Amino acid sequence: MRRFGRGILLPVVLLSLGGEFLFCQFLPGEIARRAQWEEFLKTADIVAFARIGEGVTNPWKLTLRQGGVENKGAWKGLDERHGYFADSWKYEIAAYRIDRLIGLNMVPPTVEREFKGKRGSLSLWIQNRGSLLDIEEKKIPIPASAQAQMNDMKYVTRLWTCLVANDDLTQQNILITEDWRTILIDHSRAFRWSREYTERLIYGAHGIKTFEDGRPVLFRRVPRRLVDSIKDLDFATVKEAVGPYLTDGEIESVIARKKLLLDEIDAMVRQEGEGKVLY
Repeated sequence: MRRFGRGILLPVVLLSLGGEFLFCQFLPGEIARRAQWEEFLKTADIVAFARIGEGVTNPWKLTLRQGGVENKGAWKGLDERHGYFADSWKYEIAAYRIDRLIGLNMVPPTVEREFKGKRGSLSLWIQNRGSLLDIEEKKIPIPASAQAQMNDMKYVTRLWTCLVANDDLTQQNILITEDWRTILIDHSRAFRWSREYTERLIYGAHGIKTFEDGRPVLFRRVPRRLVDSIKDLDFATVKEAVGPYLTDGEIESVIARKKLLLDEIDAMVRQEGEGKVLY
């Protein structure tokens, strides 16, 4: 039985794949098999299923089998909208496609899949040692060899959260693999489009979230290639990537936050120096 998400420890890397530089937490072999996993999620037989038992969206854990390969997936079918707030399975797919577009490679392969006669999202189940919440609550020591990478991924996660406006991301949604890579799940409450989320970032010097003492929650250093990929985003590019899973207004909010992000990073560079902010 083959499993997805195992491998040797991979520090923060830039790798060339198909002529494009990609920033990644998924390993090169996993990225190369991404299209195969998408097809597997769409077409494999569902041989077992059960409620996951966590999360307000009450998702299902499906066991999938095809051609001797077995893996699991998380399925969501909720699609509710209340004013400027939505909880939708469509956002799971949009997040994965934007992750793929900018070369973040921290969101598991996710596709549209019907289950129990209802459309929804199906995300590949990633083998992991636990969530970031588990690591902290159980006081699992982070090895010295992984501490720098984990710290960098904290800032990258904040940057990504700002771009897609996932104000519901918790430590429980940040998975840590056995070799200390960071994988991000649960984006069904992302892509907020009210003025609050298009005029301010979730994190940053003037961000929505602050520490208890009022200090801003910052992202202090970010990969240069990831920033360059975000610079290339425009309405047409995002529209082509996400298809029917985001409305035009939701896409416009992504582009608005892109500008806020780049302005925030420019301000950081002016204050701290390019060498301290971009790597």
